[in-house]
Amino acid sequence: MTPSLTLICHAATPVLRAAGFPLDEAPDERGLAGARQLAGRFARAGRAVASPALRARRTAEAMGLAAAPLEDLRDCDYGRWAGLAFEEVAASEPDALAAWTTDPDARPHGGESVAMLVRRVGAWLDGEAFAGLSVAVTHASVVRAAVVHAIGAPAASFWRIEAGPLQMADLRRSARGWTLRLGA
Repeated sequence: MTPSLTLICHAATPVLRAAGFPLDEAPDERGLAGARQLAGRFARAGRAVASPALRARRTAEAMGLAAAPLEDLRDCDYGRWAGLAFEEVAASEPDALAAWTTDPDARPHGGESVAMLVRRVGAWLDGEAFAGLSVAVTHASVVRAAVVHAIGAPAASFWRIEAGPLQMADLRRSARGWTLRLGA
């Protein structure tokens, strides 16, 4: 069986719904209800992992997954912007925010740049021994970084990928490397 990995963005949180840079908040009830609708969908998975963040672990639990926490799946480090509203950062640091969203090497918040995130996630994808179907509940930033790495796109394309709560990306590993599989 071809090794495959389904990456799932965690359920929505109050901070996510308010367009903010997250801390370690739990999903809201509406987000958890959506996750519960996915229960049983990944019963065939040989391995389930999740970001150690509360929002990812709770999403996995709501989906009925006994997911082991995996540090490699942690969210992007937003540095001093963590916990702030996007609008607040846009108003107080417009040039810094513009740099972060256009230059993959920029890290004006003192945290992780997009390029650093793509390298971290890519190292995990390439270094992990995947077998059969694996499921990972993580963050939109990690899913986007994984897609960028899988298709060999430049890190600047990170911002051209939309990923929202409970959205999924299916990756397959072959002798050529990772591929992105689209499906319904």
